[in-house]
Amino acid sequence: MMADLPPLNWLRAFEASARNLSFTGAARDLNMTQSAVSQQIKSLEAFLGRPLFHRRPRALELTQTGISYLPVVRDAFRTLAHGTRALTRNEGDVLQVQCNLTFAIQWLAPRLPRFRRAHPEVQINISTELWEARDMAEGADVEIRYSLRPSDQVHAELLATDHYYPVCAPGYPVTLETLARQPLYDCSNMMGTWAVWAEEQALPWPDPIVTYATTYSIALSVALTGGGMALGHDAITRGLIEAGHLIAPFAHRAPMQEAYYLIRSPRAQTMPAAEAFTQWFKSELKAFYNGRLGTQA
Repeated sequence: MMADLPPLNWLRAFEASARNLSFTGAARDLNMTQSAVSQQIKSLEAFLGRPLFHRRPRALELTQTGISYLPVVRDAFRTLAHGTRALTRNEGDVLQVQCNLTFAIQWLAPRLPRFRRAHPEVQINISTELWEARDMAEGADVEIRYSLRPSDQVHAELLATDHYYPVCAPGYPVTLETLARQPLYDCSNMMGTWAVWAEEQALPWPDPIVTYATTYSIALSVALTGGGMALGHDAITRGLIEAGHLIAPFAHRAPMQEAYYLIRSPRAQTMPAAEAFTQWFKSELKAFYNGRLGTQA
């Protein structure tokens, strides 16, 4: 397959000549002689079997073939440059952040522009997992975990507790009396459930069918389309409620046994990027639960 490709130095000579529309200008950029650039272009044209330039008295002009070929060559160089930077970049400069999928979408992502404006020098990668690891998530520098108290094997800082409640699309026809007859959706393996929420209000609860998903995002997506009721908590629903996409039709908020924790790896203890992110994150989360900031970037 490599035999089908011209030498890289011919392509560099072509790109520089097309950019300058001059062999002399290309020679200057490439630190070569003008005759060497001209010879490489002739070799490339012979390889392709068609001319790339019209040689005018005072300047070069791309042929139709040259016009078509130039973006292909430039895209190839961009791909090579990007791949080379990715391989040679010091991985220690990139902060690896992990959190659950729904929190990442509904809470973190809308606020990331604020972080970028405050810390444009910090590069972060965000990964999501359906189920958190028992200890520190593999490869993560900072983990935002929503769960029961994490293992004592990691240093977990309690950030915030929350309350859960039913949500649905605006105009969805539901009352406390008809709630148990609605299509009900929830995230699996949570301590706060439909039955617990109903029991706290002494609602009759005939053990209706509940559809469980491995992530709140699925349950909320059904509610957003008007297909039923979902359980959620402020961190993942308040933005949708403020935007008018969901409503919380009932007043009762039940406390969740799960909470948000911040976990940092040993490596993160000495990373300026980790310190910048965690301080920003804790400030944003505190403001959110104090009701001072919405999700506007």
